[in-house]
Amino acid sequence: MKEAPGAPLDDVREVSNYVAAMEHGIKRLRGGFPLSNRLLLEIHGILLSHGRGSDKAPGEFRTSQNRVGGARPGQALFVPPPHQEVEACMAALERFLHAEKPALPVLVNAGMAHVQFETIHPFLDGNGRVGRLLITFLLCHAGVLQEPILYLSLYFKQRRDEYYRLLEEVRRTGDWEKWLTFFLEGVRETADGAVRTARRLVELFQRDRDRIQKGGRTAGSALRVHDVLKERPLAGLQEVSRRARLSFPASASGMKLLISLGIVRELTGKRRNRIFGYDRYLKILSEGTEPL
Repeated sequence: MKEAPGAPLDDVREVSNYVAAMEHGIKRLRGGFPLSNRLLLEIHGILLSHGRGSDKAPGEFRTSQNRVGGARPGQALFVPPPHQEVEACMAALERFLHAEKPALPVLVNAGMAHVQFETIHPFLDGNGRVGRLLITFLLCHAGVLQEPILYLSLYFKQRRDEYYRLLEEVRRTGDWEKWLTFFLEGVRETADGAVRTARRLVELFQRDRDRIQKGGRTAGSALRVHDVLKERPLAGLQEVSRRARLSFPASASGMKLLISLGIVRELTGKRRNRIFGYDRYLKILSEGTEPL
């Protein structure tokens, strides 16, 4: 059955873009690339490469005014700096990120950088997602995290009104203390949640693997397809074949078994260029990745 336009496939693509952007950023940082505006532009380009926001200048700083909330600028919750100031503001943020001897602990710097980024709002769309990824990249870059498992979106979304209120208080009155208390509590809560999520994923992968092993002659191919989908939960058969090092027919047979077991779902409703999603994995990944 064909998906309705703008329905789950867009949501799945958004999650897949997020995973790809995260992996790209971590790979670049591990390769010695600096945490810089150039990297943030690359990340933004990947985040908005397909689906929602793909018409909002992916990978480019904005060249027009934007706002947060409200039908008109006069009704907006917040109006960021004019677009002519974006590059200068982002250059100042980059200098803050590159300080050789930070005066404050890494977590505090991450909380301050997030406010600065969201205040500049340098993109036409996707600022919230990039701003939250910036926190994770900062902590990985500083060695606080070995893996990118801390993502504060769900914490911010569940406290949306408080989040926006505290950001605005920093901008109006310079009340960093209340914001940082809120932010650091979010780090603690999210870290606890990340451990629980990791355990859920390990259990899901093992449970599905046990079911696949009972699948008869195609179980071997299906297990290799499953391994690919653990890394790429949204993929077409050509990509699966390449990554699993299987022939196209073997990949198709393996995928067919995963579909019959309810592990994978075909998302396009097409006969060609079909896209397959690892349903329950994507559901877990999507918790908290939605825009604020």
